[in-house]
Amino acid sequence: MTRLSAAVRGIVTALAALLSVASASATAQAAPEPKAPADFVSLRSVDPTIVEEIRYFTPHNFVGRRVDGYRQPLCVLTRPAAEALHKAQTKLLRQGYTLKVYDCYRPQRAVDHFVRWAKDLDDQRMKAEFYPQVDKTRLFADGYIAEQSGHSRGSTMDLTIVRLPARPTHPYVPNQPLVPCYAPQDERFPDNSVDMGTGFDCFDTLAHTDDPRITGAQRADRQLLKNTLENLGFVNLAEEWWHYTFKPEPYPDTYFDFPVSRASLTPGH
Repeated sequence: MTRLSAAVRGIVTALAALLSVASASATAQAAPEPKAPADFVSLRSVDPTIVEEIRYFTPHNFVGRRVDGYRQPLCVLTRPAAEALHKAQTKLLRQGYTLKVYDCYRPQRAVDHFVRWAKDLDDQRMKAEFYPQVDKTRLFADGYIAEQSGHSRGSTMDLTIVRLPARPTHPYVPNQPLVPCYAPQDERFPDNSVDMGTGFDCFDTLAHTDDPRITGAQRADRQLLKNTLENLGFVNLAEEWWHYTFKPEPYPDTYFDFPVSRASLTPGH
């Protein structure tokens, strides 16, 4: 009888432990997603004329699949950054151009996804387009991948300019043949933007904003984007012609992790 009671007690204890784990798991699953502060907005609510091609929502990026945290193809920014972009757009529209954003706020979970991808040296599916001359073992050392990104603070965006009237971007077809991002414009992926000398997210020194090998119309278009934005308080990352941060940042030391979706924003934003 004593042995039977001990066995029963053991079973009850085991069941209790399992129920506790299940309850903790259910609680974790039910935990609400973090929300954006009230001064984060969708760019479209501030300026619906700016073209949005959110690459990390699609498989056409250096990872080759949709990136964690991108629930919708949406540009989310702090309101000051969005309003400054609106001013830039107003200037460019008068000159026959429109801005196009590739990425805006980026959740920390997306950055973590990049880090995991960079450590998986067997995953080379997008190498031929985005990093054809860079060994994947060098991505951290060369500064292409880091464990934190200014994008997660909400005032940084990746963007370019498109000549009006804007043509649709050619759809990306997964597993299609890839062409190096620094190939001539008529050979690389047919983006509808002006020719900046490389495609977006090109892991190559030719993507450095002031690389001396970039000349003529390509250099002029980089400078048009740079001068327009810098005159409104944006700062360019010298290694990436597409990367700009609006200063002063409302959240210079905070890296957010709410998903990119309308549900993350205050209603009406």
